[in-house]
Amino acid sequence: MHVLVLASRKGGVGKTTLSGHLAVEAERAGVGVVALIDTDPQAGLTGWWKVRVSESIPMINVLPAGLGATLRELEAAGIDLVVIDTPPSITASISETVRHADLVVIPAKPSPHDLRAVGATVDIVEAERRPLVFVVNQATGRAKITGDAAVALSQHGTVAPSTLHHRVDFAVSMTDGRTAVELDPKSKSAAEVSALWLYLADRLERIRRNAAAAANPA
Repeated sequence: MHVLVLASRKGGVGKTTLSGHLAVEAERAGVGVVALIDTDPQAGLTGWWKVRVSESIPMINVLPAGLGATLRELEAAGIDLVVIDTPPSITASISETVRHADLVVIPAKPSPHDLRAVGATVDIVEAERRPLVFVVNQATGRAKITGDAAVALSQHGTVAPSTLHHRVDFAVSMTDGRTAVELDPKSKSAAEVSALWLYLADRLERIRRNAAAAANPA
């Protein structure tokens, strides 16, 4: 089972939207059984999930025993991928969530204020020794700052080659429990999400192979 955690201390960067879109795209791509966990007290992802027509992706409540116990039960139940949304804050609970991640995705808007805010999130991920990927999100087409943002983020870690642009269909889809690809599979937004998931899926598979090799050295 893979665990994908969306994290950022900065609010408004699109963590919740991206969590829902990646979960749906992963299922569409045939990854297997996908589940969601919403650890944000604002419960935006839960609100989106509650109005979804499709019930194929369950929303899982964290057990009283904690996130680790919850994830162990999900793996035993045959879940293939868990996508976890987190609150925009720096707390001990964020560190615990990141600790269980196979890969941490950090969305960042291409603005100076947002780029300055990534440091605290990176510090948590590095403290927990987890791999991370930045995703430039809500970008404006052909704006110079989008390219500048990717360069700035690359100083802290890997930047996904797929940029998500600011489009109305991302926002509209979150109001009625759908995603951009479910609104229009041929849209540019759908293509961007698909490309991003393919990249993240490849990263997760490489992480799995490396862990298996480390556990069973030749």
